[in-house]
Amino acid sequence: MMQQERKVATVFGGAGFIGRYVVQRLAAQGYVVRVATRNPAGMRFLTTQGRVGQIVPLQVSVTDAEALARAVSGADVVINLVGILHEHRAGDFERVQGQAPGLIADAAAKAGARRMVQVSAIGADAGSESLYARSKAQGEAAVLAAFPTATILRPSVVFGPEDQFFNRFASMAQMLPFMPVVSGDSRFQPVYMADVADAVMAALEQDQAKGTTYELGGPRVMTMREVLRFILETTHRRRRMVEMPMGLMRFQARILEKLPNPALTSDQLLLLAKDNVASASMPGLAALGIAPKSVESVVPAYLRRFRPGGGRRDLATA
Repeated sequence: MMQQERKVATVFGGAGFIGRYVVQRLAAQGYVVRVATRNPAGMRFLTTQGRVGQIVPLQVSVTDAEALARAVSGADVVINLVGILHEHRAGDFERVQGQAPGLIADAAAKAGARRMVQVSAIGADAGSESLYARSKAQGEAAVLAAFPTATILRPSVVFGPEDQFFNRFASMAQMLPFMPVVSGDSRFQPVYMADVADAVMAALEQDQAKGTTYELGGPRVMTMREVLRFILETTHRRRRMVEMPMGLMRFQARILEKLPNPALTSDQLLLLAKDNVASASMPGLAALGIAPKSVESVVPAYLRRFRPGGGRRDLATA
C-alpha cells in the first residue's frame, strides 16, 4: 500500500484566538502543522490536538525574513493570522500588520506553497484615520503583490468563549454600576470564531477563492447599543446605559493607552465610530458554503459565568 504524501501547513498566529481552531482543523485533515510564534512555550496546549509530532512549534519573528523562509520551507499551505489590537511601541501596526504579511507572502511564494490565506479585518482601508485599519489594508496589498492567488478574509468582530468583545463588556457590567455606551449607533456583524476557522479551511481548497477577498459577518447586524443591551439581558444585570461624550472618551483613552495592556486607545475609538458590517457587494461566508451561527445560539453559554452567583443558580434550577 502506498504511503500517503505528507501535507505541511505553516500557521502564523496559530496559538491565538482564531488560530487554535484553525490548527485543530488542519490536524484533523492530516496536515503536519507548524505553528510559527514568538513564544513556543505558550502554544504547548495545541500539541494535544493532533498525533505525537504532528503539531510543531517554531520560534519565529514575523519581521525576520530568514526565519520566515525556514518556517515555510516545504509548506503546502501558509496561513497568516497575526494581528494586534494596540501598539506596545510606535510603529507596531506598520511592522506587524503592514509589512510582515508581505514578508510572509513573499517567503511562501518563493517556497512554492500551493495556497495562502491572509486574515485581515472588515474596515481595512488605506485612507482610514485609524492606524489599525490602514495597516490592515497595507498588509492585504503586500500579500497580493507577492502572492497574487492568496485569499483575503475580512471578518467583522469575532466572538467565541475567549473573545475580547462580549467578555470584556460583560466584565464591565459585572463591575460597574452603569453600562457606558460609546458610539452606540455604530453597527457590527459579529461572526463566530468556528465559522471563521471553517472559512480558512474552505479558502485553502476552493479554486474560486484564489485571489478573492471575502468579508465575513454573522446572520445579525447589531448596533453597539444593541450589543450592550443583549449582554445585560444575558448576564441578568440591571444597569443603566449611559451615553459617554466622545471628548471625555478621547481624554480617557490618551491616559489608558500609556498602560501595557490598555482597555481603550484613541485608535480603537476611531474604529468604534465606524460601521463594521460585511459589504453586500463582496462574497462572504455563503460563497464559501458556510451557514453562520448566531450570537444568540452561542454567546449565552459562555457569558453565564458573569451572572449573579456565577450562573450557578441557573444551573441548579435548570
